[in-house]
Amino acid sequence: MKKIAVLPGDGIGPEVVDQAIKVLKVISGKYGTEFEYNYALAGGAAWDKYKCHLPEETINICRESDAILFGSVGGPVKEQNLEKWRGVEVNSLLGLRKTFNLYANLRPAKLYPCLAFASCLRSDIAEKGFDILVVRELTGGIYFGEPKGREGSGKTERAFDTMVYSREEIERIAHIAFKAAESRKKKVTSIDKANVLTTMVFWREVVESVAVQYPDIEFEPMYVDNAAMQLTRNPAQFDVMLCGNMFGDILSDEAAAISGSMGMLPSASLGHGNFGMYEPGGGSAPDIAGKNIANPIAQILSAAMMLKYSFSLIEVAEDIENAVAEVLKKGYRTPDIRREGDKKVSTDEMGDLIAENI
Repeated sequence: MKKIAVLPGDGIGPEVVDQAIKVLKVISGKYGTEFEYNYALAGGAAWDKYKCHLPEETINICRESDAILFGSVGGPVKEQNLEKWRGVEVNSLLGLRKTFNLYANLRPAKLYPCLAFASCLRSDIAEKGFDILVVRELTGGIYFGEPKGREGSGKTERAFDTMVYSREEIERIAHIAFKAAESRKKKVTSIDKANVLTTMVFWREVVESVAVQYPDIEFEPMYVDNAAMQLTRNPAQFDVMLCGNMFGDILSDEAAAISGSMGMLPSASLGHGNFGMYEPGGGSAPDIAGKNIANPIAQILSAAMMLKYSFSLIEVAEDIENAVAEVLKKGYRTPDIRREGDKKVSTDEMGDLIAENI
């Protein structure tokens, strides 16, 4: 029995998480793998009951589980200054990453041939397709470095953040990237800003020392500004992109955007051992919450990543991935990826179709 902590969160989170659970229940029936679903609150949903975004009860449920299936958190932009929403992602999402030391974020970005039209890329580039895995260091760098803060007043007031990485932090995420490349196209592109930042000079040196341990993997360092440009000029050149926390955050969102929709991109946050948290790349999209039009594919593919990385059910995960590809090939689309002539379906209907194709 595999125990899954289910944190639906806010906005469209509960809607798309329901579809992932629907698919997992079909998987249980087909393969005889039993899952126990333990629901807990996070984000604004937790604030309503506990007046905090990540209550201890939720943390305990996660500790007692084998993996976390996370929806999304956050509220309407116009309400971001309300106490309920202030710092919601930092307090809940980053809080979970820090609590469970989930230092490796894996974000696959794939452009399906049948969805080339949905990409913002020029048609001749999009038609080539791409399959990229962004490996992002998740618990270090400028997001967590100290000191950080604000001081002073008037014209001398200033704010500051600190970018810091240890050798251990860089080595462990680099090994994740190179090992991932072994089962892909055997190429790692490490993203840095070594021409300006001392921290990034160190990053490049450490990654290069890890690269020599993987002689069968092609290794290429690249400045982050060039990487951002190359993602729009020729994304097919990339296989695994290894990034620090901030650069990985930005580039993985760019990769998601050129894939056609944020609703297509799954994500896995991993620590030591098999424990991990699995979430879609998009946000809570409160503007479409409750309308049954959200794309659940990212959440469903996140569940597939959970089967692969936390439960070592690789063939089962591939069954879900193939079902998604088959449904898309047949022309079924939620509004975010639909063009005239495609078969428009709701959130629930997309979940049903994928489940039927398992």
